[in-house]
Amino acid sequence: MKPLLAFARGVDRMNGGIGKATSLLALVMVLLGSWNALARYLGRFIGTDLSSNAFIEGQWYMFSLLFLLGAAWTLQKDEHVRVDVLYGRSSPRTRAWIDLLGTVLLLLPFCVWAIWMSWPAVRNSWAVLEVSPDPGGLPRYPLKTLIPVAFAFVALQGLAWVVQKIAFLRGIDPDA
Repeated sequence: MKPLLAFARGVDRMNGGIGKATSLLALVMVLLGSWNALARYLGRFIGTDLSSNAFIEGQWYMFSLLFLLGAAWTLQKDEHVRVDVLYGRSSPRTRAWIDLLGTVLLLLPFCVWAIWMSWPAVRNSWAVLEVSPDPGGLPRYPLKTLIPVAFAFVALQGLAWVVQKIAFLRGIDPDA
């Protein structure tokens, strides 16, 4: 069990680092959005365009990165959305079983499905080096690549979660 717990801690550290680094994009995204709004009005006032499609697309690319790369960290921190009707009133042991079964039966199959389904779009995007159709837009293939990568990170975190829940159910402190 020790090697599996070491794996789980490694996945936790990796997704924690990615999540913390990605969280900085929230500030950049807000600053870029503020610039886009300010530039639109200031540009009208001085009669020149101060923003661009690249800045506008950059803002939604950052939102996509926050969502995609923050998902595994959210799972690692147990901050994901869940329906707490039964879960919140359950014992820690019952919650561990719910987490374990939900991860094995729902989360991991969904991650595999999402990777499988997104792969053709990613492959096609790379084949043509897809770029935004808007003038001055950004390349789309790197962002599309992050879809299966992000689901792989979530799946790894799900596997770490499974190891930690099994350890807990066996009476082993997963954090020790």
